Amino acid sequence: MNGTNTSKRNHALVLGASLGGLMTARALSSHFQKVTLIERDPVNRQPESRHGQPQTRHLHGLLPGGFQIMLTYFPDLRQALIDAGANVADFAENMIWYTHGGYRRRFDMHLPAVTMSRPLLEHLIRERVLALPTVELIDTSTVQHLTTTDNGQRITGVVIRQTATGLEKTITADLVVDATGRGSHSPQWLHELGYEAPKTSEVTVKVGYATRIYKRDPNDSRTNCWFLYTPNAPTEKRFGGAFPVEGNRWVISVGGWHGDSAPIDEAGFTNFVRSLPMPELFDIISNNEPLTEPYAYRFPASLRRHYESLNRFPVGYLVLGDAISSFNPTYGQGMTSACMQALALDKLLADPVDEQKLAKTFFQRVAHIIDTPWQLAVGEDFRYSETIGPKPAGVDLINKYISRVQRATLHDEVVCAAFLRVMSLLKPPTSLFHPRIFWRVMTAN
Repeated sequence: MNGTNTSKRNHALVLGASLGGLMTARALSSHFQKVTLIERDPVNRQPESRHGQPQTRHLHGLLPGGFQIMLTYFPDLRQALIDAGANVADFAENMIWYTHGGYRRRFDMHLPAVTMSRPLLEHLIRERVLALPTVELIDTSTVQHLTTTDNGQRITGVVIRQTATGLEKTITADLVVDATGRGSHSPQWLHELGYEAPKTSEVTVKVGYATRIYKRDPNDSRTNCWFLYTPNAPTEKRFGGAFPVEGNRWVISVGGWHGDSAPIDEAGFTNFVRSLPMPELFDIISNNEPLTEPYAYRFPASLRRHYESLNRFPVGYLVLGDAISSFNPTYGQGMTSACMQALALDKLLADPVDEQKLAKTFFQRVAHIIDTPWQLAVGEDFRYSETIGPKPAGVDLINKYISRVQRATLHDEVVCAAFLRVMSLLKPPTSLFHPRIFWRVMTAN
């Protein structure tokens, strides 16, 4: 994975230079002599939320599963985050998480986690990726369309248009990876080339939230803790969180499902935070100076594109990250899922693989990766009768058991650790049904 492939392929293109694209470029750098990132927005070499990334201004959780993969590729990342002022601490020992009428049990899980702003994390990853001698970035350029061989069976590159000049340029490559996110044009491009677009699964959740940044007193005894309130559905719809980030700041995000969104006016935001059954969040906003006005984000539906079900797909082309599946952001799965997909691509390319079968094999592996976060997110969302979309079989029965798991995490360290590993995408949901865990859950008071 981190070694050098002596029989490197020539050139790979990655469309999109957000976190998923950056992790993909790092994975590909072990297998190609040159990797080029194409980004529509201007990219400055500093932490920033670009125009095409409205979600990056809000609270972001990097699950321990994703953090572990990042540390595998960038061993110095942990110290770099600490040096930049991010909070790196044990996942379970530093959580203050209220749900189902109480606080989850806190203990030393020996599992490092980090809270930071998304722009800082992306900046540190980007600097490390662009420091690789074989990786280059072309920003302020929009992909117009794919280029193919005469028979249309192989993707040979892309045509890009430079924003400033309007000039177009063709870039050829042996492999093109679409990591452009939820708004991916791959379905349209495939249709134009005579291929079938992937079928989609869409689960409407109508999540909306508001975020505000506050000063954080570094001498506050809670300064290294992260706070989260998640609702006991379906009777509760609202959620909230406060994460300590670099610059001695709190990022506070609050919102809800199916239209129960937080207002962005001062009084409305404050009253929404006050309404949550977790007083720590209101205490934070009441005793710390706001640095921004509240700002909003809306997420209508989780979306999954089933590339693994296609019978025909062009050689030399892949799709990854949110371009395949974007989850309800309240569960914090997106970054970790993208890291897992980039790692899967790295491992796939490390072994001899028939390029004619590369896409099919990759999409099958990615579908297996996506199954877990999709099951977790969609299963929880279907606790609400207003949720619309393909409902997994048996989800109501599973949810009844998971509710008992949730209540057991309030006092049982073993059950809480098992739950947190599943939530972190380190263990499959089936691990919660292990006889040892099942017995503790069913006998919990």
